[in-house]
Amino acid sequence: MYTTRSQVRVNVTTPAKHGIVGLTKVVALETAEQNITCNAICPGYVSTRLVEAQIDDQAKSHGIPREQVIRNVLLAQQPNKRFATVEEIGAFATFLASDAAASITGPALPVDGGWTAH
Repeated sequence: MYTTRSQVRVNVTTPAKHGIVGLTKVVALETAEQNITCNAICPGYVSTRLVEAQIDDQAKSHGIPREQVIRNVLLAQQPNKRFATVEEIGAFATFLASDAAASITGPALPVDGGWTAH
């Protein structure tokens, strides 16, 4: 989520993600004539074991139910109010690797349920 936006107190991951976006652009430019594409998929919250653990930790630390953590903490700024799935991210990556996406190269592509539309 912080590849296209910044936030205070996310001081390690935000610069690293911005670096990935810069690297993506450079690789896209340097390999374009060889018909090699390079894109950065920038997911929001994805339903994974890591996120499940974060939900449990937040529920415990805030003393609130899991559903409240999901809706009011993790997905508070996400318009569609749901986690992306691993399958959705995988399908998007497969599309980007296909001939149908041969002219898509260099961008940071959010898959975040509208989070970056704010």
